Amino acid sequence: MRIPFTQVDAFADAAFGGNPAAVMPLSRWPDDATLLKIAQENNLSETAFLVPIEGGEADFELRWFTPGTEVALCGHATLASGHVVLSSDTNRAAVRFATRQAGVLEVARDGAAYAMALPAWAPTPQEMPGVVAALGVTAEAVLFHDKGYVVVVVADEATVRDCTPDMRTLAAQGPYVVIVTAPGEATDVVSRVFVPAFAVDEDPVTGSAHAVLTPYWTQRLGRDRFSAFQASARGGRLRCTLDGDRVVLGGACVTVIEGAFLLP
Repeated sequence: MRIPFTQVDAFADAAFGGNPAAVMPLSRWPDDATLLKIAQENNLSETAFLVPIEGGEADFELRWFTPGTEVALCGHATLASGHVVLSSDTNRAAVRFATRQAGVLEVARDGAAYAMALPAWAPTPQEMPGVVAALGVTAEAVLFHDKGYVVVVVADEATVRDCTPDMRTLAAQGPYVVIVTAPGEATDVVSRVFVPAFAVDEDPVTGSAHAVLTPYWTQRLGRDRFSAFQASARGGRLRCTLDGDRVVLGGACVTVIEGAFLLP
């Protein structure tokens, strides 16, 4: 079985930046064990699988797998999936994806880039001393969203960039997406994202994390939009807007590999 394969650098203006994702359209769903094995073979932070839907409120069903598990929401692989679909159909202005845990997500053209609407997941204060200790930082605030997102607010960008977590201890805290964030220097907000519980120590650029960060930072900054930089080794820039119960993220994508996955 030959499955089309596209690798996309999401939230990137040029190759070798942003966050790479594999996008693989399917005609039907294989079993979950096979999907996980494919994601492990791709060995990227996320593999997105698409199956077309006839009629209804969405065009495709979308699922995301890390090399370790299926996840509830992945922003960069959704953006990459939108890029693949819209690049193949230049007459289409937007594409909608039905997901199992995050509702219907849309990716629309926005000039040379894309705008992606995700649910706004506002975190609330919660004490998580084990997570903070594993990060080795001094936290100004700790917040949590029940989808498994932990937000640790620190004083400045230097603290975010210098953060060196104990990954084994951090993974043992639970199946969390751990976000370290602070006011930025060249952008309004800076962050890094650690997900060792999902077999990825640091995620390069994380759209879903900004679905959690945007409600917090818009309230703190007193405005509905801001610029963001995820300060991983690859790095990525995002435009973040809170629009009611949705977070709209802006970013570009670059296709870097096209081919076929040969499934035995």
